Amino acid sequence: MSERDGRTRRRGEELISAIHAAVLQEVLEVGVGRLTMDGIAKRAATARTTLYRRWSDPIEVLVDALYHAHPVEEPTPGADDLRGDLIRALQLMVRWTLSPAGLAVAAILTDPKGSAKVSDALFEKVFANRGGTFTSTVLRHYAERGHFPAELLTPVVADIGEALITKRLLDTGKPPTDTDLAAIVDQAILPAIGLMPAEPE
Repeated sequence: MSERDGRTRRRGEELISAIHAAVLQEVLEVGVGRLTMDGIAKRAATARTTLYRRWSDPIEVLVDALYHAHPVEEPTPGADDLRGDLIRALQLMVRWTLSPAGLAVAAILTDPKGSAKVSDALFEKVFANRGGTFTSTVLRHYAERGHFPAELLTPVVADIGEALITKRLLDTGKPPTDTDLAAIVDQAILPAIGLMPAEPE
């Protein structure tokens, strides 16, 4: 059986999804510095020429996969549950952190060579275009609707939740619980914007 015969016939979104999954797994195993179109194609069981029809190099494939795998927070349309929306945004971050895309980003950012090659594209084409950090979309949504002064939403405040989750993961190797996330919101994020959580009834 030839290599071509051994490949699964896929087209459209099914093929793109397979390539995206392949590049995320490939970067975890070989690192950004050794990422190649050949390696991605073999893992995705497709032809290298298929990749070149859409992307010019393996970094483009990787960034495209990370863009499509990056979740976007959706605050409550009525802007009536800031605390709940912040907790849900942090829950979303935890799920993403443990996903293939989140693990790939962690591998990239902890690899000096990989970070140098990909970090600019990662921040400009993925994080910026998909809403930035996980709580910033929620915080902007509420600030724009007058729930707290917009000037309090500084870069430091926007990063508090993400930074504390990252620290917990680094310190313990385990994802924070929902109770931990609520504590981050109640004890760090809300006070930073001049608010306190409502007292339980």
